[in-house]
This record gives sequence, C-alpha cells and structure tokens, in this order.
Amino acid sequence: SSHEHKLNFKKSKEACLSYLQDAMLQKQWKRAAEFLTFYVESLEKDYSREPVGPSEMIWRIGTEILCHHSRSNMKEFNCFMEQMKTLGVKRYLKVCLEHVFHLLCNGQIDEAYQNLSLAESWRFGEQTAIQDKEMKLIQAYRGLLDYYNWSKQKNILLEHGKCADGFADLSVEQEMHSCFRKAAVNLKEIIKIPGVWDLFVKCYVDMLEFYGDHNEACQVLNEYAYNSKFPANPNAHVYLYQFLKRQGESKKSLISALKILHDIVPSHELMIDFNTMLQKSKKRKKRRLGLEVIFAALDYAGWKENVKAWSCLARQVKQIVIAEKHLDWIKQEWSSRKDWWPAFHFSRYLAKRNWQENKSLSYEKALVAGILLGKDCKYFKYVSHQGCKAQVKKFRMLKKFVNRHNPVYLRISG
Repeated sequence: SSHEHKLNFKKSKEACLSYLQDAMLQKQWKRAAEFLTFYVESLEKDYSREPVGPSEMIWRIGTEILCHHSRSNMKEFNCFMEQMKTLGVKRYLKVCLEHVFHLLCNGQIDEAYQNLSLAESWRFGEQTAIQDKEMKLIQAYRGLLDYYNWSKQKNILLEHGKCADGFADLSVEQEMHSCFRKAAVNLKEIIKIPGVWDLFVKCYVDMLEFYGDHNEACQVLNEYAYNSKFPANPNAHVYLYQFLKRQGESKKSLISALKILHDIVPSHELMIDFNTMLQKSKKRKKRRLGLEVIFAALDYAGWKENVKAWSCLARQVKQIVIAEKHLDWIKQEWSSRKDWWPAFHFSRYLAKRNWQENKSLSYEKALVAGILLGKDCKYFKYVSHQGCKAQVKKFRMLKKFVNRHNPVYLRISG
C-alpha cells in the first residue's frame, strides 16, 4: 500500500543517515561519502510528493566529508559549494561565507575576494533583508581582504622607499589609498554593531594609526572597550592598553585600562606589567592593589612556574617585611589562601622539581614560602638546604633573612 511504502522509505532514509553519522564519528570518510551519495539519491527518489529541498544537514555533512576525504580536492569542493549556493536560497550567504573561509585556509586570497564581491551583489527579494546580518559579515570580510591588500601595498612602499629620481612609486601609493578607502568603509560599519570584532578592530586601528588619525583610533578602541552594549571582552582592554602605551599616555591611563582587564581576567599575562606599575606608585592604595593583583595571578595553575610573577611577589613581600609596615596586607591576602597554597605551590615534591629545573624560580618561591609559612616550611627548608650545600651565596642570605624575620610568619598566620 501507499502508506506502507512511505513507512518503509522513511525507515530506509533514517537507517542510511544513521550509518552515515556512524561513519563520520569513526572518521571513515570514504564510507561516509558513499552513504551520503545514497542518502541524496533517496531524497531525489522520494515519491511522497512532499517538497524536498537540500537540507542544511547535507551541506554541513558534505562539507565535512570533503574537508577530510583523502581524494578530495579544491575543484570538487568548489563545485559542491556552488551547488549548495544554487539550491539553498535561504542559506546562500552562509554557504558563501563558509566557501570563502575554505578558500582562505587554502591560500586562495583572490578567489575568496571574488566570491565575497559576488555575494555582496546578491539580491533575492525578501531574503535580502532577512539575511541582513550575513550580508554585513560578507562586507566585513571583504573589508578585511581590502586591509590585507592595503598592508601588502604599504610594505612594498616602505621596502622600496623613494625611487632613484626622488619620487615615491605613485601607482603603489594610489593602490594602497584605494584599498584603505574600501577597507575603512566596511570595517567601520561592522564594528558599530555590538559583538566581538577583535580582528576587524585591530585592522581598522592599524590603518588609522598609519595615517596619523590617533583621535579616531582612540575613540574606536574606547567605544569597543567601554560600550555597555558590547559583550565583556578582555581583548578590547588589551588593545586599548597597547594603543595607549604606543602613544606614550600617562601611567594613570594605563593603570585604568589594566584595572578593568584585571577584574575580567585576573590571570592575564599583562598582570605582570600591571603589578610593576602599581608597585612603583607612591600611593599606598595602588601598592596595596599591586599585591592583590600578583597574589590573584598566582592562584592559577598557568602561573605556577612563572619566574617573573614570583619575583614580583617576593620583592613586594620582602619590602613590606623589612619596613615592618602593612603586614596586614599580606595577612589579608594569605588568610584566604593558607588552606590550599601550601599543597598547590610549596610541597616538597615541587621544591625538588623546581630546584632541578629552575634555580631562579626556586629561590623566589622559597623566599615567599619562608615568609608565609615560616622557616619550617618544607619548600623553604629543601631549597635553602640545597642552595647552601651548593655554596650559592644568595641562598645563604635567603636563609638568614627568613630566620631573622620568622616572627613575621607568626603575625600573619594569626
């Protein structure tokens, strides 16, 4: 019967798709390609008279197989993508974008640019308005490739400098300015939309800086970092900080940029710079913040063997101990860490490993351990013993310093 035929046909399609998914999970790309062929053929032979179009699933699965199949090549990939564009009006621009990404990954810059230009001129009734976001991405990536061409022309100009007759290569310069104008229009447009546009912002700012438009560059970066409509983005504050540093802005401005970065990502690598600036400040509040910053950074496993970080902490702790002022700062930071830092940072196992791998690291950590945990701390005892046995002068001085200031440990331990 007609009903039974439809039921069997549906079951066979589902079984084929199941085998296809299983082959992909096992990375059997040749087998997956065969099942995809069967699956597409079954859709074409669907006698249910229901409207059957190329689903997004075929596009996604087909792309994945072609990206991994040993016999796949760019010609076949391009052909498949063109078919998907033709058959899927609703997904036309998404397919175009994926095609462009694949071309870029394979170094085909000119082909990618051509595809973006064609996609930008695409119009299909109401679908054009519905796919407004995708169209903006198309334009943005074309702007990115215009920036790439601008950068190439700029490097040619800087490399060759002036010609023998004293005049610049006008054709290169004109091409560079043309690329700048095209790139600037599209990049400026996309970064107004709330979102994460790191690469686009960096490229746009690079061009603005090259042409000396520092005010516009600063305005773009401030908007990207501080506009509440944009998602919280650590990179936005990194780019602003790096720009301000390049412009030789005041330490107050630099500290302000890094303070927000610290609040978002306390483990960011720029916390070393932040701590250094804060320690040099004459204001007590900022030096206090510096101690908080470096303690917070060392809470993360990625910093466990960072010599610079331990050196920053050791230096500040040593200054506080010698001056016998602000021991309450250390006590306050240590109170929330004394239950887990000893095992995390100051075990005997780590003392042995640090001593064997990095003497400088073991020295800085031993100083901190000795102050925070006293002269009987396993880490301090092992490292100071090994250092004295090796007759290294700074380790003998370290041992004397910790022994002399051992009462500090009693005061901060509570």
